[in-house]
Amino acid sequence: MKMIRIAIVFLVLISGLMSAQNNTEIGQKAPEITMPRADGSSFVLSSLKGKLVLIDFWATWCAPCVNEQPELKKLYAQFSDQVKNNSFEIVGVSLDKSKESWQKAIDRFAISWIQISDLKFWKSPVAKAYGIEELPFNLIIDSNGIIIAKNLHDKELEEFLSKNLKQQ
Repeated sequence: MKMIRIAIVFLVLISGLMSAQNNTEIGQKAPEITMPRADGSSFVLSSLKGKLVLIDFWATWCAPCVNEQPELKKLYAQFSDQVKNNSFEIVGVSLDKSKESWQKAIDRFAISWIQISDLKFWKSPVAKAYGIEELPFNLIIDSNGIIIAKNLHDKELEEFLSKNLKQQ
């Protein structure tokens, strides 16, 4: 009887782990995100339906994430025409727990794209829904909210955006 219980617990844990990992596979619909923006207003990911969206998970305590912000700023400027014509957006999802640190980073880098956080650090339900295990982490979703790329950085990210935004 004890072996059966252990086997059931093991299967439940494995299926839960597989479920969390499968939520963010390419070709699947991105889990909904509802979080406050830095100004306190509410944000819902599905409100960006119709746009190519880069979802950037980051935090101010993550040095590689912070180092990536100037690159994202450059990309946001490079694709500003697509932002203006509502075909592209970046959403920064912060896994910070300090509003002050988060806001200082937004100000320091003059981040003008959407920034959201529930300030719950790794305990954020969104981090769990997306199976975030390390930062930086990003996804690109298409106009229907389908994940079309995962963890692209630097030149690879720029090339992917260039290719996909030209097609729109």
